[in-house]
Amino acid sequence: MDSLRDVKPIKLIFSIFCLVIILSACNSTAELPRFVQPPEPDGSLSFLVVGDWGRRGSYNQSQVALQMGKIGKDLNIDFLISTGDNFYDDGIISPYDSQFQDSFTNIYTATSLQKPWYNVLGNHDYRGNVYAQLSPILRDLDCRWICLRSYVVNAEIVDIFFVDTTPFVDRYFDEPKDHVYDWRGVLPRNKYLNNLLTDVDVALQESMAKWKIVVGHHTIKSAGHHGNTIELEKQLLPILEANEVDLYINGHDHCLEHISSINSGIQFMTSGGGSKAWKGDVNDWNPQEMRFYYDGQGFMSVYTSEAELRVVFYDGLGHVLHRWSTLKNGVYSDI
Repeated sequence: MDSLRDVKPIKLIFSIFCLVIILSACNSTAELPRFVQPPEPDGSLSFLVVGDWGRRGSYNQSQVALQMGKIGKDLNIDFLISTGDNFYDDGIISPYDSQFQDSFTNIYTATSLQKPWYNVLGNHDYRGNVYAQLSPILRDLDCRWICLRSYVVNAEIVDIFFVDTTPFVDRYFDEPKDHVYDWRGVLPRNKYLNNLLTDVDVALQESMAKWKIVVGHHTIKSAGHHGNTIELEKQLLPILEANEVDLYINGHDHCLEHISSINSGIQFMTSGGGSKAWKGDVNDWNPQEMRFYYDGQGFMSVYTSEAELRVVFYDGLGHVLHRWSTLKNGVYSDI
């Protein structure tokens, strides 16, 4: 069993302290809220990414969590990222909803996972009480939990931009079917989206980091069940391309996937295999762009240093499925 002595409480407290200070300074401006994530002494960072997970341990969520704990220990990770759909099927109803404990606190129990969790909201989260997931009460219940709509994590050599993608999708507004979405804080929608796009663009332009990573719940490019998100292709992708983003990481499709763009240097990574997966639900894709697709459960790791950005995908048993790495002066792949 992992020893509690492996936890880095000082780094966690420092990160949350910086969050409080920076949020206080930014409340009166249009800037995205910013976190400061301290890197390792050599400037490197290592983290895990998982999405579409919150099912009270079912659909192999607990098995994936177990392997995340093992890989997290091996890599000595600094933090974790959730790509959204944190609680199925309809988010949480209050900060005291038992879903939070049953699907998060009591599932990701390994010592290596007791680090900051940077979360975005997914469409299923918007079907519940959005303010409950954004509430600081959740951080009181579990200090790992960090969730805002959109924000930036500054970690010296890498900046990570978290974007609230659910409000971009037209059908959630035009054809919600039997679902009820919590649009408080989003309406009027056009103003919200225009401000968000401007804020993301400005934040990316101001970034001096060697690596730029953008995280959202919805796909931009995917061969999975949901396919491409047209609204993001039209509105968000041009901003990412203009600002030379290195990675776009998403969930939404319940698979693991890596697509390389032939039109830019952006790599599109899907990590949506945190619990229920969709076996065999894959569409044809240009083989020049499709680097990897796995229709099962799993997660991914990311490592950054001054010279290298490295991504590894793992299945629900912890087996390595796909590796990809880039250097600032060249690209290579190891599959």
